[in-house]
This record gives sequence, structure tokens and C-alpha cells, in this order.
Amino acid sequence: MLRTLLACLTLLWLPLGAVAQDLQAFLQSHRSDIADPSRRTIGMVIDDLVALDPPGTAAFLQAWQAKDIWVRADDGLFFRATRKSGNLLALHDIATGDRVADTVPGDALTQVKPNGGVRRLIGEALVRFQLSDPDIALRRDAVNAIANGLDRSQIVPLAASIEGETDPDLKARKEQLLTFLEARFASDPADRISAIEGMAGALSIEVRAILNQILAKDFEVAPTLPEGANIATILTPGNGLDRDTAYAALVTAGLARERIGADILRARLEAHIEGGAVGGVPVARLDTQPARERAYAALVAEGKAAPLVTVAAVDAALETHVFYEVYTEPDSTITDAARAALDQIETRVAFSQVADLTLDGISLASIYFLAAIGLAITFGVMGVINMAHGEFIMMGAYTGYVVQLFIPDYTISLIVALPLAFAVTFGAGVVMERLVIRWLYHRPLETLLATFGISIMLQQLAKNIFGTQARPLTSPGWLDGAWVVNDVVQISHIRIAIFLLALMFLTLLLVILKRTRLGLEVRAVTQNPRMAASMGINPDRINMLTFGLGSGIAGIAGVAIGLYAKVTSEMGADYIVQSFMTVVVGGVGNVWGTLAGATLIGFLQKGIEWFNPSNTLAAQTYMVLFVILFIQFRPKGIVALKGRAAGD
Repeated sequence: MLRTLLACLTLLWLPLGAVAQDLQAFLQSHRSDIADPSRRTIGMVIDDLVALDPPGTAAFLQAWQAKDIWVRADDGLFFRATRKSGNLLALHDIATGDRVADTVPGDALTQVKPNGGVRRLIGEALVRFQLSDPDIALRRDAVNAIANGLDRSQIVPLAASIEGETDPDLKARKEQLLTFLEARFASDPADRISAIEGMAGALSIEVRAILNQILAKDFEVAPTLPEGANIATILTPGNGLDRDTAYAALVTAGLARERIGADILRARLEAHIEGGAVGGVPVARLDTQPARERAYAALVAEGKAAPLVTVAAVDAALETHVFYEVYTEPDSTITDAARAALDQIETRVAFSQVADLTLDGISLASIYFLAAIGLAITFGVMGVINMAHGEFIMMGAYTGYVVQLFIPDYTISLIVALPLAFAVTFGAGVVMERLVIRWLYHRPLETLLATFGISIMLQQLAKNIFGTQARPLTSPGWLDGAWVVNDVVQISHIRIAIFLLALMFLTLLLVILKRTRLGLEVRAVTQNPRMAASMGINPDRINMLTFGLGSGIAGIAGVAIGLYAKVTSEMGADYIVQSFMTVVVGGVGNVWGTLAGATLIGFLQKGIEWFNPSNTLAAQTYMVLFVILFIQFRPKGIVALKGRAAGD
């Protein structure tokens, strides 16, 4: 009311022409406030200027905020100014921006220097003009400024700017912010409820924050519940409300006396020591709490201290008062609508979190499947514990990196890198099998030690060639970003691509194993090597090709993993443990078992990380413990081999 009255008086004082259109006249009427502004007094002046909105107001506010406003000493007129050489200034009309003077000494003018608080107020006023500015960047800045500090004064200018907004995304953002403002500040309760109900379909943190602000509560205590208050919850001491906290609230509200603790009791007794005694009790006997309480009771009887608050008095005080939480919003219909909307949103958020966790589990399972399927083939057919399997993944990733050095087009380089990584690691696997593995069949300990040594050798070789720094393996532009279902559920395009790649390899391996002669021979050697040899199959050749196939698949997995993970000489070590766990849990030598193991390991790890997101190392530890327990009850894995090999 006072603000409106002052604005009206200002309008009456100004000449009629100045009220309608003269910015300079308005500034002259508030010269002292504008020339030497303070945050305490300038707010009303800015509001009146924005309400009048004479031509040039927006440009003046921008110049004022940028400290480009100057006052001429001889007549007190305001100008916009730009510095020229030395101490000279070029003056521009405050409203139109037209050049007034080219070279004016700076000594003839005084610069207006608003402080930080005043500039913030000017910025808030500028938002109203910038919402409809032709420059979309200024409109975005204005919308962001509103989002950072919602205020009821923004409703009218924001609503007025929506109809003329040409950018669809910015228009949608304005409509969303208008809904937020109406939910918080609309004068008509029906409008607020309508806005709140319209927010119930969204899951964003912003929406939940607005609803939580509407549902903000204060903790109160009183002899009885106040009439007409919008009570949220009635609390019971000892049942959801700590009794000490409840009594402390009574003391703070002046409804009960403060309890005297042991330290305070001792201090008060020390203050009344007379002749080596307190209240007739010798100091030497005050070594127990009951003795100190008797001495203090004597002081109370003598009128030298206030009575102690007994347990019975505390119980009585708690029983004769009511403790409750009251909504800061007095209208219960609005809080009921907000509570219903928030409950609906939280239910949808919970389901969305489950869906998001499921997608994460599928994504991780795809990665583990790609990393482990090659190991499952070699381990299942040949019984070789290949500790260098992770290094074949590393070799595939580095192959992709080298390809990108020669082919800058990331899409083409990826198309080239996948088969090339298979060829490189297939060849490396064949060489390793011919030179080392073939001499160590049926000697698992020696095989483990030999492949572990090869693993260290390959890591060091990679460090010598590529160095110790992580190398980039850049994904194509069409793999950037993520598939966003809603504000909770989203998954990156790279992980979707890895899932599709895993699905493709699953299909390809099933076709090879079930529909080709090589697959028939591999299955025969897996089931019974001696019987396969008697049927004309060369187990030695099959072992070589199988080891090369498993190594080649690991190379392709390295390219896929390198698209989102760091490419270093040690990257294979990050996946070797998970690969072995996947193979053991799923079932040795079985494609479906590997898929089942990867799914179980991936989902279980994501579930553990969800319960303890700050410690991923703990998830790895729990996974190892799970695998140890699992193989105690099912040593052959989820999908065990059938036939004669099952007994080997």
C-alpha cells in the first residue's frame, strides 16, 4: 500500500509529458537516489521506472548496470558515455542513444557507480525487458535468471512474453517456468491448484523442488492445537520424536524450565561453597550425584537456587503440550494438491529408477559378455586358463586408436577398426597358441603362469610403444549423447551400441557353432576330444582356430570398451577378473552360460552399487564373495555342459 501511494505521488509531481514519455524527467525527479544509489532505497525507484517504462528504459538499465551512466556537473543531466582517448568522453542521449557531444572532459561529469547489490536489482528489472528482446541469447539469459530465483513479480512479464516467443524450446521453458510461478504465487487458489496438478506428470528435480517448497513445514509446540492452522503431522514424544528434543522445544518456546545438567549443577554448587560446605553438606562428601542433588535441594530450600526439573515434571510437561508440524502454506487445499502430486511423482520416480537400474544392468552385462565370450570359448574347449585375455582386449583398443590416427573420419575408422582388431588379435592368439599354449595342454598351473607372464610382457610392450598416458578412442558423432526416456531414465548411445554389438556376436556365435562345420567340430572336441579325433577331426587345428577366435572376439570387445573407457596398457586388467567370474558362474564352454553369467554379474554389481554408490570397490569385493558362495552350491555354473564332457 505504501509503495503504491508513493508511486502515485511521484506521478502527480511529474509533468504530464514526463510521465508519459520522458526518461530524463523521471531520472531528474530521483536524481539523488540514482546518482548515489543504495540497495535500501533504490528498489522502489527501479520498480516505478519499470512500471512507467518510458522509451529507452531498457537501454538505460543496461548502461546503468554496466556503470556507463554519467551525470553532468553543471546541470545534473544524465548521459550514457563511452571513453575516448585520455580523459575525454563521448556523450549519448539517455533515451535515444544519439550522440550529444564528441569530446567532453571527464572532470565535467561524475560516473554513477552502483554497487553489487544495486546491480542485482537492476538485473532483475532487466529480465522483464529481455524476455521479449529480439536477441535470443538475451531471452535465454532472462529465462535462466527467472529459473534461478522465482518471484511473484515475474508472472505478468513472463506470461506476456510467451505468445510472441518464436523459439519452440525457449517457449516450452517459459511455459514451464510460468507453471512453477503460478503454483507458488498465483493469487487465485484455483489457479495454483491447476498449476500443481499440471506438474504431476513431470519427474524433474525442479518440479519436485517446487512441490517441496509448497509443502515446507515448521516444527511447533503449544498447549493445544491452534484453530485454523494447516497441520501436517502431530508428533508424539518417544514415538517418532525424541523426548529430549521435545522438551528442548518447550524450553525454547518458554513453556518449561531448562533442565540443569551435571556440569551446570556442579558449577552452581561451587558458587555457593561456604565454610567448606554447600547447603550443610561438606564438600568432601559431594563425590556422588545423589549427594550433589541433596546439597542443591538445600540451596533451593534456602531460596538460593531454582528447583531442579524432575523426571516427573518433564513427563507432565510433555503430556500437557502438543507437538506438531504445520505447513507454511495456510491453504490446506493447496497443500493437499501438492502432496497428491508429489506422491504421484515419487511413485513414478521409483518405477523409473528401477527401469534405469535395469538398463544399467543390461549395459554392464553386455560389456561383460563381450569381454568374456572369447575366454569362455577358449577355456571351455581347451581348458586353458588364459591370464593374458585382458591384454587381447587392450590390443583391440589400441588397434582402434591407431586406425583413428590414419583415418580422421570416426565413423569410417570405427568400421575399419572392428575387423582389423579381430584380425590383429586373432593372429596374436594363433601365434601365442602355436608357440606357448600347445606345449602346456593338460598342465593348468604351468598354463596359468605362462599366460600371466605373457600378460606382463604385453603390458610392458604397450607402454614402450604408446607410453603410459591414456589414449583417446573417439566415438563418432552419432554415438554422442544419450537416449533420454524421462528425467530419471536415460542411457548413453555408446552403451546402446555395445548392447547391439553383443547381441550381434551372440547371434553370430550361435550360427557358427550350430550351423557350420567349424562349429560342429568345435562342439565335438568340446564334448570328447578323443572321439572327435577318431572321426577324422584334427583337435590340434581346432584348438588353434578356437584360441584365435576367442582372442579375435576379445579384440573387438576392446574397440567397443575403448569408446567409453580409458585406453591404457592396464585396461585389460580391469576386465580379466570379471571375465573369469562370468565364465565360471555362467558355465564353462557354453555361449548361453556366458550370457547368463554376464547378466547375473552385471545386474548384481549394479544392484550392489545402488545400495552403496560411493564405494565401487566394495561392489567388486562383494561380487567375489558371491562367486565363491555360488560355486559351492553350483560348481558347474548356471548352464552346465551336457553329455560326456559334463563329467570331465
